[in-house]
Amino acid sequence: MTIILTPGAASLAQLETIWRTGTPARLTDAARPAIDAATDMVARAAAGDVAVYGVNTGFGKLASVRIAPGDTAQLQRNLILSHSCGVGEALDIPTTRLMMVLKLLSVGRGASGLAWDTIALLQDLLALDVTPVIPAQGSVGASGDLAPLAHMAATLIGAGEAYFNGERMPSDAALARAGLSPVTLGPKEGLGLINGTQFSTACALAGYFDAMRNAQSAVATSCLSTDAIMGSTAPLEPAIHELRGHKGQIDVARAMRSIMHGSDIRESHRDADARVQDPYCIRCQPQVTGAALDLLRFAGRTLEIEANAVSDNPLVLVDEGKIVSGGNFHAEPVAFAADQIALAVAEIGAIAQRRVALMVDPTLSHDLPPFLTPEPGLNSGLMIAEVTSAALMSENKHLANPCSTDSTPTSANQEDHVSMAAHGARRLVRMNANLNVILGVELLCAAQGVEFRAPLATSPVLQRLMQITRDSVPALGADRYMADDLSRAATLVSNGHVAAACAVANLLEGTP
Repeated sequence: MTIILTPGAASLAQLETIWRTGTPARLTDAARPAIDAATDMVARAAAGDVAVYGVNTGFGKLASVRIAPGDTAQLQRNLILSHSCGVGEALDIPTTRLMMVLKLLSVGRGASGLAWDTIALLQDLLALDVTPVIPAQGSVGASGDLAPLAHMAATLIGAGEAYFNGERMPSDAALARAGLSPVTLGPKEGLGLINGTQFSTACALAGYFDAMRNAQSAVATSCLSTDAIMGSTAPLEPAIHELRGHKGQIDVARAMRSIMHGSDIRESHRDADARVQDPYCIRCQPQVTGAALDLLRFAGRTLEIEANAVSDNPLVLVDEGKIVSGGNFHAEPVAFAADQIALAVAEIGAIAQRRVALMVDPTLSHDLPPFLTPEPGLNSGLMIAEVTSAALMSENKHLANPCSTDSTPTSANQEDHVSMAAHGARRLVRMNANLNVILGVELLCAAQGVEFRAPLATSPVLQRLMQITRDSVPALGADRYMADDLSRAATLVSNGHVAAACAVANLLEGTP
């Protein structure tokens, strides 16, 4: 199976499928005429007498240096090699492949001047499992993600390193083993490959996809926690949320009502609702998680636009007959989106951690045993699991500080304001991994708490969630080595099983 992409119209769903499954992608054949027209226009400019930035001139502060027509191919090769300055650990393969797809979408709009042969080779890399090794550090999100994209382009010319079927090797060897040959870049092709926001956007999209899954999982775990502490569902009444009006809040409350419907635990204490107000971590779940959902949806729309954008420089405006320098490479929209995702992830974790703390505290948890162990004192139960969740919550709070406000001038002050989008996007991997564990700890605590309510049962939907939990992590009796339990619970969150057990994605969209 290959996903056929229409430049300017790729959806978040398509991009998530490519990222999660490794499905190859290529451009629709309908994109080629526009691509060829732009390539022809660049070729004419390269042979002409008029200075055109990046076509027959140097780059950045060296834009005033003219390049002879016979040196344009060397100019582009030198650009790739000199800009391959990335450091640090390699970007993971799924996100690297997504970055390559985003570059296809960008150049496929026919405003970048890349030749079809170069684009075809990029598509062949995706199809034949050749993935450039991209050092993850080195971009400030300014004149595009120059260093990371240069490492991607290096593989196309047979330089640098690449993975072939998961094995790391020199790029020329990877190409040869796949039956491919490197390209010789024509005028502007190197610049078209390394200018752009595709590294930052791919990392931000990966963060968004996992953050949405975490938000959905948090809806499910919060429902189980509410039953575990015998919390009131009166705050989920539709009228309350309609009066506020925020869509995310309304959607979360509706989903929680559906998930908790039919709970015997809930019905056993309904008459007490008039006398009891639960702590905010229970009572205000739709308000907090719903606000995070709204923020994620907004960030997702920004990233969908950016994924389909042309963000290199200069741009080839075929209809106007000119090549114009602009600033679409500046990744400020991506930086803002990454900061918004980080805020949402941090707050989802913050309120989830308070639910964990509520469940293990016998003074607050409606008669649950201390630390959810059947024999407290001899056993510590989930005492330190809660501490771990607090540590990760605190770490995410620190990581959520904005990156977009941390500009620094580079390139001899030519790039005097930068976005730091790459920094903002890359931290989301760590934040989502932390949130996986926080929600995994909540899942274990809530499941343990609900079991202490027997013979009363939770709702049919939450019983499914209990089953997948117990299939992976047995109930906690006597103390045991806990790290494996936390890891397995976090995996249930990260692989989507928690959200899927309660069909949260459909419920948030208002579908059965």
